Amino acid sequence: MPKKIGVELIENFLVVWNPEEGSRLYRTGFYGKPLGIAKPKVPEFDVPLILDLMEGLYLVEKGTIAVYEGPERGKVGLKKLRQMAERLYEEFDEKYSVYRDLRENELVVTPGIKFGCDFAVYRHGPGVEHAPYMVSVKDSDADMTATEIVKAGRLATTVRKRFIIAVPDSKKGKTRYLIFKWFKA
Repeated sequence: MPKKIGVELIENFLVVWNPEEGSRLYRTGFYGKPLGIAKPKVPEFDVPLILDLMEGLYLVEKGTIAVYEGPERGKVGLKKLRQMAERLYEEFDEKYSVYRDLRENELVVTPGIKFGCDFAVYRHGPGVEHAPYMVSVKDSDADMTATEIVKAGRLATTVRKRFIIAVPDSKKGKTRYLIFKWFKA
């Protein structure tokens, strides 16, 4: 098993300072964003890699990275990362459950804020393809109006993506995916 990659916690982000390790991590699943490079054309770069807390938590759980903070490089545990993520993301548990499920199914997951959703999801990765899916996470008890569905569908059509509602079920440990297909009437 390869050595864990050292990652520094700075506020709400995780930084892989070593470009070689950052490139390796990016290559393994398009984790993070190379600093100053929107969509790298090649998976090798000579800049730090920035991870968000959700990615970092997943990678710590997988044993891929070790997180430290401060000049004394104190270890940051899973519990602290999770608490930080819970404060940062609304409905964190539901979103993280979906993030983990998508990643476990070998999909590439990035923040979907620019598409007005929770995640943009790729089969192959950013820079290789455009994200074919935009995913919004909803609790099974949440209401969604017809207007909200039409709005999301129009946005998805405009950006050429399939709109998916992910509904995690914490009791069963499964997620249901509702995929919308739009057609001209």
